[in-house]
Amino acid sequence: MALEQMQDFFAARADGYDEHMLHNVEGCKEGYHKLAELIPPDAVTLLDLGCGTGLELDEIFQTKPDLKVTGIDLTQAMLDKLQDKHPDKDLTLINASYFNCDLGTAKYDAAISFETMHHFSHADKITLYAKVCASLKANGKYIECDYMVTDEIEEDFYGSENARLRKEQNIPDGAFYHYDTPCTIENQIDLLQKAGFSTAEMLWRMGNTTIIVAENR
Repeated sequence: MALEQMQDFFAARADGYDEHMLHNVEGCKEGYHKLAELIPPDAVTLLDLGCGTGLELDEIFQTKPDLKVTGIDLTQAMLDKLQDKHPDKDLTLINASYFNCDLGTAKYDAAISFETMHHFSHADKITLYAKVCASLKANGKYIECDYMVTDEIEEDFYGSENARLRKEQNIPDGAFYHYDTPCTIENQIDLLQKAGFSTAEMLWRMGNTTIIVAENR
């Protein structure tokens, strides 16, 4: 199995991405609806990490059409599709790694991510989550819908397989290549709390598609 660079993996699948996520991944179609419901009703500014083609924004804009959204994604082809779908919305789209972006301080009412965080290590997530926490205003919410598992053995298997493949293919540390390394729900909550969030709890799950909401009270 040859691992693909993250941006190349998603660029090659941009045309069929919406169809795949809505119909082939258990819980995703319902997850988009649920995530939209969890956006704070008084939110004005929103950060979307790994926004892709904006399937979650399709739902959010139905009830919050005036939301000011900053979306970050590695794949320009995905961002182009998002812009084409919502040309009239207040979108700031950034083609970059969210690990490398300055997310600002106390800038957003809420932040979201959908099916993007299960590609990264614990250490990388803690670093990123600390930035996300700092980017939120007081009592801001970070809502993550992601692929999570319930068994530590399963998490460890995917992590070791990823490490083995990267070593075999001489992939340097820090390079983003696509491979799923889901966390357990408990570990995911622990990472968010270690990063500085006051609270983090699972609010919804269907199949392995799971929503955790963290707050920086």
